[in-house]
Amino acid sequence: MKKFFLIFSVLLVVTSCSSVKTYNEQIKALHTVEDLQNDVDKLYNQLKKHHPKLYQYTSKSVLDFKFDSLKTTIKQPMTSREFYKILAPVVTNVRQGHVSVGSANKRFTRKERKLLKKKKFEFYDLDFEYLNHKLYVKNTRGKDSTLVGNEVVKIENDSASNLVDIYKTQFASDGYNTTLHNRFVGKNFKTFYYRNKGFVDSLKVTFKNEDSTFVKTFKRLKKEDKKKDAESDSTKTVKPKKLTKAEKKANRIARKKKRKFNKKHGYIASRKQYTRNFDFIGKDSTIALMKIRGFGNGPFKEFYEENFAKLDSAKTKYFILDLRDNGGGRIAEIDKLYSYLTDENYQFITESEVNSRIPFMKFVMSNTSSTGLKIVGGLLSPIIVTHNLLKTKKKDGKLYYRFNKFSKIKAPNPLHFKGTVYVLINGNSFSASSLLSTHLKANKRAVFVGEETGGAYNGTVAGIYKLYQLPTSKLKVRMGLMQIEAPQKQHPDGYGVKPDVEITPTIEDRKMNIDTELEWVLKVIENNE
Repeated sequence: MKKFFLIFSVLLVVTSCSSVKTYNEQIKALHTVEDLQNDVDKLYNQLKKHHPKLYQYTSKSVLDFKFDSLKTTIKQPMTSREFYKILAPVVTNVRQGHVSVGSANKRFTRKERKLLKKKKFEFYDLDFEYLNHKLYVKNTRGKDSTLVGNEVVKIENDSASNLVDIYKTQFASDGYNTTLHNRFVGKNFKTFYYRNKGFVDSLKVTFKNEDSTFVKTFKRLKKEDKKKDAESDSTKTVKPKKLTKAEKKANRIARKKKRKFNKKHGYIASRKQYTRNFDFIGKDSTIALMKIRGFGNGPFKEFYEENFAKLDSAKTKYFILDLRDNGGGRIAEIDKLYSYLTDENYQFITESEVNSRIPFMKFVMSNTSSTGLKIVGGLLSPIIVTHNLLKTKKKDGKLYYRFNKFSKIKAPNPLHFKGTVYVLINGNSFSASSLLSTHLKANKRAVFVGEETGGAYNGTVAGIYKLYQLPTSKLKVRMGLMQIEAPQKQHPDGYGVKPDVEITPTIEDRKMNIDTELEWVLKVIENNE
């Protein structure tokens, strides 16, 4: 048996290395015009087959023309990355933010990945923001904090502004919204650079600070061994303190408590910050601030139960919900949060339009799904198919999937907040955070401060996704399979939740560490008090 597993493991490694090599050769090769045109047809057919609102914002005739025009522009062979650069801008014409094209990047063997984990690329320590048509360093997790607030002028020989203009054509917001583009391109600048340029070991970046410019080269360096550093700093004569049983027990309890706290708040180790944050502002409990960075990191029920109980007990008058840069996540979490913010019975989402009676099988059996997932999906297919068929129905010539848990009428939580609510939003408030904002806006439950959300007021196609890989270029295309929307609608369609008070921060605010939107709310509360 041991020999069998040894042989199986060796074959698995060899096969894996071989598939990595084959894939890398494929994406670097020059693909024929005919094969690339076939990829375009395959992609468009997948969208027409699976996307339930493909022509919501762009008519069929216009989309047909866009994809046909793309095929005619392919007149010579090109690599997968070159193809990505002309394909992604065409796909954005669908104007659905959850439809995206990923670039074909180099894969690494297990041995190469192991070596890479021992290194870190300094450039990835930087966080960027695009303000006033310029790219700035918003934050850094590296040692050089002096970079914060500096403008990025060039990366290697490319103008930063030109790169931003290119990257903004490679993704879409929901509908006709524009605020997402400036926010999203800044937040994800490193990802777009990697998609367009590929793997690099060093980057020369030109920065501007006031009237002077300087150049810094970022490298891929070996990670510091903190354990060895600690050992080298300590003297050999100092022995670690021997702990008593009581001290050991106290340490175990403290570690367990810390793990529980981190889990409840959704700790993000790479950034040393929490997904879910709550605190009172000021000397007393009059004002509370809840910052939610996303709705998809760990369990959430206990966090909301605990903190809304605090609000109720403290008789807090003002509640500020910060949804800026919140890209969305689970319906279950925003439904739970909304139950604490409304005093009326509510239906959170309507039945979801779909293009298939078995949408979950479409997700499981995509050509990018692992063999294991397909096997499990095949074994469970009688249950999945039966479940999907019971959940879908046809109405007015369209198919709809029913989420019983979220589409039925529900009562507010007994501990729902009764005071004044302010919501901070920006262009990166997308998907689930926009859906939550729609409810709060439609029911006049909150005052919105900031800028229009990147996600549409009238819903978005998401829910579950199909990730399809194009046969020749190996580019992966993600598309939502379900229209997720609240019962409330606004006209015209295609725009986000708009603020009651529009505020856009400046780079001067960032340099002085001023939270413009939050400060405005606090000033209004101070005047009211």
